[in-house]
Amino acid sequence: MRAIVTGQVGMDKKPYLEQVRDLAGSQGEPLEVYHVGDMMYAEGPDVHPGKILDLPLSRLNSLRRAAFKDIISQSAGEANAIINTHATFRWRHGLFPAFDYDQVEKFRPDIFVCLVDNVEVVHERLHAEHDIDATLKDCMVWREEEILATELMSKAIPGSRFFIVSRGRHQSTARTLFRLICRSDMRRVYPSFPMSHVVDMPEVLGEINQFRDELAAHFITFDPGDVDEKLLLERAIEAMRDGHEFFEHTPHAFGGNQAMAPIRVRTREVLDIAGDVDGQIYMRDFKLIDQSDMIVSYIPELPGGIPGLSSGVERELHHAFEHTKEVYVVWKPGKSPSPFITETATKIFASVDEALGHFESAGMFGQKNLFGQ
Repeated sequence: MRAIVTGQVGMDKKPYLEQVRDLAGSQGEPLEVYHVGDMMYAEGPDVHPGKILDLPLSRLNSLRRAAFKDIISQSAGEANAIINTHATFRWRHGLFPAFDYDQVEKFRPDIFVCLVDNVEVVHERLHAEHDIDATLKDCMVWREEEILATELMSKAIPGSRFFIVSRGRHQSTARTLFRLICRSDMRRVYPSFPMSHVVDMPEVLGEINQFRDELAAHFITFDPGDVDEKLLLERAIEAMRDGHEFFEHTPHAFGGNQAMAPIRVRTREVLDIAGDVDGQIYMRDFKLIDQSDMIVSYIPELPGGIPGLSSGVERELHHAFEHTKEVYVVWKPGKSPSPFITETATKIFASVDEALGHFESAGMFGQKNLFGQ
């Protein structure tokens, strides 16, 4: 499988993609990764590190075409290859493309992947690596532009597919991309579960995380919890109420996986992107469902016997049903599900183990090698 992987400036894709390459190697799968940025610097040894985007567009385009030409030549005949690049740049020159269609076509990509991450993390990396003054709003806009441009690239290449993959803070996201490239016959699953309603319920969170881990062990999963910006927004609202101009926020994937060092964030900047956070969650989660073969939803029982069925989960289930996806529900509450669940679900299970048993007997699990990847 040949892939072009994009992502906005500040994604730090290189170490992530090298992790994917190393994982492939551990599974006996050759996977070459070509970093366009590094190759452009090699073509222009006079360019100072971190300053390449400040070049005139004519020279920038020339360096990129030279790098792509080398990649096309070197990757000829390789079964598995990744080009690490961008679809767009929004820099001092304004918004401009970071690819040439004729060279993309010659590479013959099978899939296009746009990597995404929490906006506050991207913002922090961006300012650590570049001398630029960008707001959180800027980063949200750049992300939307990168997603759209990558999807349009894919539409221009017959037979290719487009995916959004979360970089996140959990090692399973690297496994997701590895499987997309080297285990493409595996089923793609969207795990659905309540989020904002259960953040203060450690026992329920534990159940949900176990459910997510079990699915990730057997399928290619596009987990909505790998990018969790709603918590950032809630912290900003609290800071505003307390009269704080800044607050410290510790980014993490939903469920607390692999937290980073705290980031100092301006309260007003976060409040300014409230609509963007909600709008992009809505857009991104539906796209993740669209790129999946099936949705598996976990409905926990909350204190008082209340079903943990959030409005977001209901919309996800209905969207999947309307788009002819297979819809599976693990229903834990003692109270019976409503007809809006029973009439749209392909099958309802009483436990995760029951669901996994059904998936295995139906031959849905991908073939794993000695290492279980």
